[in-house]
Amino acid sequence: MPYDRRRRASRMLIGAVALITVAASIAGCRPEPDPEPSAEPTSSASPTATATATPTASATPTPTPTADAFAVPATCEEIYSPAMLAQLEEENPPLNDPGVTMLSTQDVDLLEVLDSGLPTLRCSWGMPSEFGLATNVSAVDADQAAFIDEQLLAGGFDCQTLGEGTICSFEQKGVTLDDEEYTSGETHYVGGGGWVSTAWINYVPDGYTEDIVDTLWG
Repeated sequence: MPYDRRRRASRMLIGAVALITVAASIAGCRPEPDPEPSAEPTSSASPTATATATPTASATPTPTPTADAFAVPATCEEIYSPAMLAQLEEENPPLNDPGVTMLSTQDVDLLEVLDSGLPTLRCSWGMPSEFGLATNVSAVDADQAAFIDEQLLAGGFDCQTLGEGTICSFEQKGVTLDDEEYTSGETHYVGGGGWVSTAWINYVPDGYTEDIVDTLWG
């Protein structure tokens, strides 16, 4: 898939302007598309893959998960260390307020990957306001992981190696329509068969994503 760095960077800025407008009108939150419900995790196809019928096949082969396939945790409490969980509960409760529907990324192409049916756990912190964050923990295959990495680099994220994968971050400061200063950003980790995507506005604890990575893959 070709990438245009300027087009991706512009797309990120358009997402940031949308975030500013939301912060002024409905306290910094936007609808997060809900992934299709699934009784159990299934293997996800690459964003560019299409199904091909095989008339001569007598049966459809079923992919067999590898022994080290990443399993998405069942609850948000499982993705944090006890210390980080206690900090979040003290500084910016509650967990998963139904009014907080902030997107975990502003990148349109990455949202398409999230919407493709990935096994995903969503966790948010804070009330509907200009302070909070939203995190998705998803299982991805090798092709999806490579696509996400390329998309983040094309979007101007600062990426570094972390454990078995890559952590990429983006931060910006600005002023809302009400002349209020704000800081927002995104942090993504891709590795070990998983993808942790987090968007935040005016609140993110130091080492937040690193704590999730250490808890799930450490």
